[in-house]
Amino acid sequence: VGKTELAKYLHYTVADASDPFVVVNCASSSDTLFAGALFGADAVGDRGRYQGLIEQSEGGTLFLDEIGDLNPTMQAKLLRVLQERSFKRLGGRQDIDVDFQLISATNRDLRKDVEHGIFREDLFFRLNVVSLDLPPLRKRVEDIIPLGLQTLARHSKDLGKDVTAIDPEARQFLERYSYPGNIRELQNIIERAVIFCRGQTLTSGDLPREVQEMSHSAVNVITQGDQPVVRIEMRLGEHTIGDIENTLSEEVMRVSDFNKSLAAKHLGITRFALDRRLRKQSDL
Repeated sequence: VGKTELAKYLHYTVADASDPFVVVNCASSSDTLFAGALFGADAVGDRGRYQGLIEQSEGGTLFLDEIGDLNPTMQAKLLRVLQERSFKRLGGRQDIDVDFQLISATNRDLRKDVEHGIFREDLFFRLNVVSLDLPPLRKRVEDIIPLGLQTLARHSKDLGKDVTAIDPEARQFLERYSYPGNIRELQNIIERAVIFCRGQTLTSGDLPREVQEMSHSAVNVITQGDQPVVRIEMRLGEHTIGDIENTLSEEVMRVSDFNKSLAAKHLGITRFALDRRLRKQSDL
């Protein structure tokens, strides 16, 4: 599952079907627009009075995605809501009491952000009552096909098609792909493949070119102890040493969460050399 799917599951384990589940992307808009969307307003500008997303989540769940992207001002406002269980709309004077379950998610390391003064420590401890670590899809190969089949069934129905299966070769291609866009990318890949599929079974030829190309350069990431291990299989005669180096650099960047200093250390080269290699790849 992805972050939103997991949040929905947690919501419905304690809530009724009629209870609201409200999703907020904390990185999606400017500060002013975000504050208005979150808190609502009392007769501000042309929109007049309207409920914000916090108010709409009353009695249900508010899911704050990418909470690590909140600026200090919004962090302070959110902390006040959590402490006092009330808030004011923009332009309003009256406190509005609220009762909701809060779930938050982020791709950032909030503990490090707290240490560096980027994220408020008091808000972090308010949020960190129960924490779950959801690894990226590339580290959960066993989830790829079940998620793919779930997405396949949904899009097949939406498109009025009768695609019900994924053939063995296509499954191998999907399991070898690294999914830099995580679950959303898998969903997009399956949706596109369903559109192009002409039968009841999705084949490797229905998959996007980048997924097919990676199959010729199979990259597997496993963990031994605390260290990730990257294994690359490439067909002889189809790739150069440069291709292998490029593939290795890209995969090590991914398993290093795109931290160039860490990736360079894993590769045994300098940060400058890695930058030069990545620039050369981008020019190809």
